[in-house]
Amino acid sequence: MITSEKLHKELTVGQVAARSGVAVSALHFYETKGLIKSYRNQGNQRRYPREVLRRVALIKVAQRLGIPLLEIGEALKSLPDNRAPTAADWKVLSAQWSRELDERIRQLALLRDKLNGCIGCGCLSMEACPLRNFGDVLGEHGAGAQLLESGSHPK
Repeated sequence: MITSEKLHKELTVGQVAARSGVAVSALHFYETKGLIKSYRNQGNQRRYPREVLRRVALIKVAQRLGIPLLEIGEALKSLPDNRAPTAADWKVLSAQWSRELDERIRQLALLRDKLNGCIGCGCLSMEACPLRNFGDVLGEHGAGAQLLESGSHPK
């Protein structure tokens, strides 16, 4: 039997969307990726524990930091399912992500510095451009076009 206390703690997908500012479709996507969990009630409707709001907030903050969903999912797996993430949990996760962000910032600064050197030349040579074909790695795959506009390329 479902108690009134349990009813008070569970939320519909619409309530989670309204309270978190995240679209219902995004919540369904997060669920398919294992980032959040719901259960089905007797009427086969999704119900979420109230703790999901903190998890959704953590997901959104991490996404804003540029953390890929795969990494967010791995981080959430390290947390217990039966409670909202705590300040201590956030401290551990943010320390890890902070190191990754520092490295990304370092790499972006290097890229920016190379971009500044390239602006004057204007050639964007496939052979010499440090941005498009650093170290001529594409030359290892033979002559001719090696990059496709779809973004796939040999590694």
